[in-house]
Amino acid sequence: MNRRLFQGSAAALPTPMRGGEIDFEAFERLIDRQIDGGTAALVVCGTTGEPASLSAKEREWLIECALRRSAGRVPVIVGAGSNDTRAAAALVRQACAAGADGALCVTPYYNKTTQAGLVAHFTALADAADIPLILYNVPSRTGVNLLPETAAALARHPNIRGVKEASGDIAQVAALTRLCGDTLAVYAGNDEMTLPVLSLGGQGVISVAANVCPARVAELCARFFEGDVAAARAIQLRLLPLIEALFHEVNPIPVKAALSLMGLCRDEARLPLVPASAETRSRLRAVLAELGEGA
Repeated sequence: MNRRLFQGSAAALPTPMRGGEIDFEAFERLIDRQIDGGTAALVVCGTTGEPASLSAKEREWLIECALRRSAGRVPVIVGAGSNDTRAAAALVRQACAAGADGALCVTPYYNKTTQAGLVAHFTALADAADIPLILYNVPSRTGVNLLPETAAALARHPNIRGVKEASGDIAQVAALTRLCGDTLAVYAGNDEMTLPVLSLGGQGVISVAANVCPARVAELCARFFEGDVAAARAIQLRLLPLIEALFHEVNPIPVKAALSLMGLCRDEARLPLVPASAETRSRLRAVLAELGEGA
């Protein structure tokens, strides 16, 4: 049963800033660049978009801008997670009301919960939705791990359609695709694991690296699905130095630095995030030059 919202590369978009405010002109440029590069979907207000530092009104503006600019060319998926189930459900309803194509819902953080709590939390969000949900498992950020058996239980809900798996545990990915591959679309949540996840039955990646080189990440996925695994592997290996540089400091600090070196947006984030260090910028500059990405 095919329930995927997209197949291939989805870009986890950053939120460009200028003088402390959202730079919507830069945001629109990033959207156009992604679509022109073959990106299959856009993720707005995900981790890379600094959602914890955005006001409710800014979230609304970003979602509206993304939907207007993309104009139906690719699905727009809105980050809608919170450690408070009621707040997360409100974010899901906001995404629905705006006309988003899907919502990306992270596991509850800080106060955490049990696996039974995860089932109750995500079921409440799915009940509040009239668009597909992609669950987001990123234990390094949240301190809680969505187990494959829990995802399988949640897959029974018709509105839960996928999982962004960023545990970094390839054995867990294998168990997830074994249990849920026919009912949930599994997406790599770590760029360095895109090809391994695809090889286990994944449907694509929700990517930070795609912000820098959308066409390459899209081609990686396309080559794999065409059956040219050798070409996909070559792209994955070529991108590894970039991926390492993009996570040399906490995301999205390095990706904003990279995009600023490319003239696409300013190297500006909101506190507690600060601009990239000189070491990170130097490393990014060298990698971008080697890739020919216009640094």
